[in-house]
Parts: sequence; C-alpha cells; structure tokens
Amino acid sequence: MFSLTHLNTFGLKADASHFFALANEQQLPELLSLVQQYPHYFILGGGSNVVLSSHIEALIIHNQLKGIRLLQEEESFFLVEAAAGEVWHEFVRYCLEQGWNGLENLAYIPGTVGASPVQNIGAYGKEMKNYFHSLTAINVYTGEQKEFSLAECHFAYRDSVFKHEAKDYLILRVRFAFPKNWKPSLNYADLKNFGGLSEHSSAMDIFNAVVQIRQQKLPDPKVWGNAGSFFKNPIVSSANYQTLLQQFPALVAYPQENGEYKLAAGWLIDQCGWKGRALGAAGVHDRQALVLVNRGGAMAEDILTLAKAIQHDVQERYGVLIEPEPIFVK
Repeated sequence: MFSLTHLNTFGLKADASHFFALANEQQLPELLSLVQQYPHYFILGGGSNVVLSSHIEALIIHNQLKGIRLLQEEESFFLVEAAAGEVWHEFVRYCLEQGWNGLENLAYIPGTVGASPVQNIGAYGKEMKNYFHSLTAINVYTGEQKEFSLAECHFAYRDSVFKHEAKDYLILRVRFAFPKNWKPSLNYADLKNFGGLSEHSSAMDIFNAVVQIRQQKLPDPKVWGNAGSFFKNPIVSSANYQTLLQQFPALVAYPQENGEYKLAAGWLIDQCGWKGRALGAAGVHDRQALVLVNRGGAMAEDILTLAKAIQHDVQERYGVLIEPEPIFVK
C-alpha cells in the first residue's frame, strides 16, 4: 500500500494498491507495461482537484515531469513549453519573470501544468485556453504519442476532450503562445475593485493582486484541507435566468457570449445558509461558500455527504443543479 494522504490538498486519509512516479519520459515504456497489468489507473498531478477514497484499488500514476523552455520567438508571440508535472503557480510566476505575459489572472491556482488543459482552468475573467497552443500526450494503452491542437482539445467551461474521448491520454508537455502586444485584463469585479490596478499596471502587478485576493478568500490547505472551489458555476438559459431574477432580484450572474448566463454558485450556496456550516468532519469555509474544508480527520464519504446536502438545498430553492469540480476517485 502507498499512502496518498500527503498527495491531496484535502488532506484526506487515503492509500493506493499500486503507485508509479513518472519523473522522466524514459520511464514511459515501463509505465505502459504496468498499465496493462492493472484493471484501473488514475493520473494524479498536484492532488488539488480530487476527492480520494480511503483505499483505491488502482495504479496511481503521479506525474512529476519537469522542465520549461522557450521553443521559439515570433514577431507577435513567444511559444513556451512546460512539462506536465510543473507546479502551475510557479510556472506562471516564471513566465512573467521572463516577460512572457498572459497567465497573470490565473496565479495561485493549485495543481500542475498537465492538469490545466484537462480542466481548462480559469479565474478572474480568463481561461487557460486563451493562451493554449498545443500539447503532447501519450495513450497509456496503445503507446501512441499525439499532438493535440487548440481545436482538438474541445475546450469548454471546466471541460476538455481529456475528460471524454481522450481520457486515456497522459499529458506530457503543454505549449503556450504569449502575445507580445499584451494588455491587462481587469474586467473581473475583484480586480476592478482592487486598489492600485489600472490599464497601466504590469502583468506582475496583476499577478500579485490575484495572489493577495485569493489568499484572502481561500483557506491555506496546510491549515484547512480543501480543493479550492468545489462547485462549478451553473450555466442557465436566458429565459431561466429572467425567471430566477424575478424571484431573486439580487441574483449574481454573468452573461455569456452565447446569450446564456453563468450563475455564481458561491452566492447560491451562501443564500441557502451553508457558509461556515459543517456536517461532522467536513464543512463550508466561513469566508468563501464555494470552498469545502476538511475540519480534521475527514474521509471522502464526509465530503460527499456535505456536497450532496448543499446540492439538494440549492436545487430545492433555485431549481438549479450545481456540479462538483473535483474528481471523486474510488
């Protein structure tokens, strides 16, 4: 048995029957051979978007691939490649230090570079796909290495092809195109209201502001185990939004390009009275209703029970289903 307790930010007590640390691509033949021997596998990155069961009867592949390099510099952009095991936040910081701007709004998001396309991570008005160029991945069953373009990744809100038909591909390297004519993106309310930011702010100024905002809102996993924002913001039709708005005039929502509306899940949860409440060892953070926390000794079952209770109350009051972001690994 291999303990996974230190490899998930929820701090859930968990172990796995089999474990493989992928530190370099020379290990891939050995890994592919192992995958054939076990009925189930799961690719683990930073452990920040998972709810792990107490015992997992599967091969856990821990992606530890490292390396960042400038592939080419064109007239209008820099093309940068990062190995999948790089820590996302450190990668963002490194890029800004080199003058490769663009990811500053996505600072302080936990996890790895390899996980970022799977989830199409986003925050403060930007998504990873805005700067994504391509990636290299390997099918863990066939050994086929494939290059995925932006179009082939089928990015959507917290979604990609790697959650569906390409779920058996292990991401090895991800490439980003950073524009030289960079402009700050400060449309999101938290950034608009942050003192000192303007259209003349540098990317590093925005990076520092985002870190400060997120630190104020989100608990430190070392103090309160958590997986960041636990629920996705639900998207509803314009007609549904108008109906809800008539019933709840203070409803917080964001118009989408296709005419739909993204509702603020945190607001919905807060209005249902869950902020700061707990069910046993699992609770809702007292400053951010989107964040579920391990109050000490929580197991996956505790998190699931709390999540279902919150989902029930939100659906009862608003008729909207809020879906978890983290993956439940059994």
